[in-house]
Amino acid sequence: MDQGGDAVPLRAVGLADLRRLHALIGRVNGCRTLDETLNAVVEGVVEVVGFEVAGVSIVNPDGWFQMVAVAGDEDARKQLLGRRMPPDTFDREFALADTWGALRFVPHERLPESGGQGWVPDIEVLDVPDAWHPQDALFAPLRSPAGTLVGMLSVDLPVDRRRPGPFQRELLEMLAAQAGVAVDNARLTEQLRASEEAFRFAFEGAGTGVAVLAIREPDVGRYLRVNPAFCRIVGYTEDQLLRMRFTDITHPDDKPPELHMLRQRNTGESSVHRSEKRYRHASGAWVWTSVVTSVIYDADGYPQYAISHVEDISARRAARVELAHHANHDVLTGLPNRRVLQARLQSAAHTATTSGREGAVLFIDLDGFKDVNDLHGHVVGDRVLTLVAQRLSAASRESDTVARLGGDEFVLVADDVDHGEIDALAARLRAAVSEPITVDDLQMCVTVSIGMTIIKPYAEDLDGLLRSADDAMYRAKLAGRDAQVFGQS
Repeated sequence: MDQGGDAVPLRAVGLADLRRLHALIGRVNGCRTLDETLNAVVEGVVEVVGFEVAGVSIVNPDGWFQMVAVAGDEDARKQLLGRRMPPDTFDREFALADTWGALRFVPHERLPESGGQGWVPDIEVLDVPDAWHPQDALFAPLRSPAGTLVGMLSVDLPVDRRRPGPFQRELLEMLAAQAGVAVDNARLTEQLRASEEAFRFAFEGAGTGVAVLAIREPDVGRYLRVNPAFCRIVGYTEDQLLRMRFTDITHPDDKPPELHMLRQRNTGESSVHRSEKRYRHASGAWVWTSVVTSVIYDADGYPQYAISHVEDISARRAARVELAHHANHDVLTGLPNRRVLQARLQSAAHTATTSGREGAVLFIDLDGFKDVNDLHGHVVGDRVLTLVAQRLSAASRESDTVARLGGDEFVLVADDVDHGEIDALAARLRAAVSEPITVDDLQMCVTVSIGMTIIKPYAEDLDGLLRSADDAMYRAKLAGRDAQVFGQS
């Protein structure tokens, strides 16, 4: 080969082009966004590979191709950019194409009238056998590492106006192979970025608390991320919580099941866990919450972390507790009602049977309470009943149960007592109630009549125990002040 004059050896030209291609591939892979990647590809084709026009169509989720990047000719850019093509567009053209490795070349004489890129350059055709014709088409499919078609690189107008030879084709094929990987990576990155952004908006703006927890040792239960709503529920700042584990603010009684739940998640035994638990608020108070925890797995099925959705149910739970209290307690005095009394009698009978020690039922009725209502009205009467209930409770033992049956009738159930202790208990009740009562500057005294019956082992007729004590109370009322009468048990 002639080495004189301005001639450059072919080998030197090839090495220089490979170096430029290598630099271009590095630039393409270093782009941060999909748009940057696509524009780097088409610009690189023009700058390095030796074509005056290049365009990239990507495959949209609906399967259609869309031209998203064009370089080299402004008129081509205006006509082609944004153009959408049906999925079978390239299939029709490739059926007529020559196969050049991974490239597909469609000579103008085979190109259908509806085919082509939609733009035809205005050039003169050289009078040589391998001249490039304005309607020739050359395509390089862009594929992901898995082989999925992600786009199509279309090139036009070789700078020497000749159909590309083996070396130029090799450069284009090498660039297309790397471009497919770069485009696929860029799309995945943007999808992940969009997913992360959507998650961030949902996470930060959620009305309920959300917390991300580590589930791998040695960090099991450590907070990895918390949203503002969760911070408000527990009263701690985000910085404070990210230095904690969930056990640091969980009620001691709720820790074992929560830890067991996280260990189950770490072994894949459970996917979703629902519970009601208590968090210690920064103020020291306990906050009842409803918690739904789900585990997040990686592509290989390995648990990565857990996400807990937390709702403050303190008000709801308080209302539920209040409803349950009302269902089991007298609205006026707050004492247990007849429903609780029945359960308490069963418990006392069971205790007498298992321990061999007798219990007792004391039926208590106010004397002359009708006169209080008639003279002072029901509002004062209700105040008196409330005060009497408080005195009866205060005079009884901690293990005793004082219930209100209704009106001015009360019942006390006691375990493990003998006759002497029952007498002493009745005396305390009488003394406590007989102290003067003052309501709205009105002072009055009330007394009680008490009938008693013994709860013996293996007692079965619980209603009979109440009737017996009630009958004894009636007889005590007839007998007069401080009379103590036992009924038949």
